[in-house]
Amino acid sequence: MKKLLSFLLPLLVAIAVAFAVHGWLSQYDNPGYVLIGFGHWSMETSLVFFAVALVVAFFVFYVFFRFLGGLMRLPGKIIEKRKKIKFDRSQDALVAGLVDSAEGNWERAEQTLIKHAANSGAPLLHYLTAAKAAQSRGAVEQRDEYLKKAAEKAGGSDIAVGLTQAELYLSDEQFDQALQTLNKLHSINPDHASVLKMMHQAYRRVGDWDGLSKLIPSLHKNKILMEAEVKLLETETYSNLLRREAEQKDADAIQACWEKVPEHIKLAPGVNAIYFAAMIEAGAGDRIENELVDAIVKNWDPTLLVLYGNIDSQDPEKQLQTAEKWLAVHPSDAVLLRMLGKLCLKSGQMEKAEQYLKKSLSIEPTVAAYQILGELLLQKGEPEAASEAYKNGLELASSEVVTQAENIVGV
Repeated sequence: MKKLLSFLLPLLVAIAVAFAVHGWLSQYDNPGYVLIGFGHWSMETSLVFFAVALVVAFFVFYVFFRFLGGLMRLPGKIIEKRKKIKFDRSQDALVAGLVDSAEGNWERAEQTLIKHAANSGAPLLHYLTAAKAAQSRGAVEQRDEYLKKAAEKAGGSDIAVGLTQAELYLSDEQFDQALQTLNKLHSINPDHASVLKMMHQAYRRVGDWDGLSKLIPSLHKNKILMEAEVKLLETETYSNLLRREAEQKDADAIQACWEKVPEHIKLAPGVNAIYFAAMIEAGAGDRIENELVDAIVKNWDPTLLVLYGNIDSQDPEKQLQTAEKWLAVHPSDAVLLRMLGKLCLKSGQMEKAEQYLKKSLSIEPTVAAYQILGELLLQKGEPEAASEAYKNGLELASSEVVTQAENIVGV
């Protein structure tokens, strides 16, 4: 319709102009004539006819050149039309591929997406979705090929490609490859939320506590995790770093690790116990004795009491005196009484040790207290009484195991 109007409108204008010229020239008695000579040829006609013929000729040439221009543009239009058809098909293929992927039709989704990726306005989406589909059906090599093509088509979308790549690596438990990709992305954009979140997940999965300790400030700064989650992560990270150093039993390394722990994490329940236990196990209990006493005074903790009793102090008498001062505040603490019995046994104060241990057992019978009492009675030369103490300890341990088993079955 549009093309028909583009032809008819000039035609109507030409006819109208021809009539107007004819009417204007016809009103004169002698409208004149036109003589055209060319070599031996000449043509003579009236001015009216010549003017009308000129208008008609103009229209004919106009139509001819428009037609010629249309013919010259025709190949380009055909090419554009084909491109548009392919583009429309690629868009339909993208939608179909996404639907198939969502429905779990991985192979069909992959084939549909790759077939039309080259003609799409968003080839990146085709390749990334195809990569996910390939991994879902276990085609790792195909996945990597699609990721490579996606990287080639990235065009400034390196983060998007890298995140998809890292996500696929993580889901396939290829943690080293995932971290390698994420570290590259982190160097491009250190504050990218998704990059930081995935790095956090990867480090935790591989148990890279050093990496996590370096990442925590960025997680906190960019609010990737809630405040409480950050504190829990810090506690877990530094606890594991201390345990790792504890395995080496190197007191200097343990202390150096402890000095890197933030002050608010040192106050978290259980964290300082790991440090004290590691130092005692490394044979450096005397280096943390005063610090452990301060920790017990600030926060009364049975675990810390047990650790205090395990220190081989250079001044056992002073160690015992310090612990006995706590009886004024905690006279009925079974753990404290047991620990005092152990310290008295180390100091050779047999009677006093027996009193403390028996009082501890009267308050709360424990396997550890029975064991220490048995050792004490053996040293006193009372094998029968010692045997009875060991027997009571074994019975108590057995009952505890049975109770735990029943709880597990009950759960």
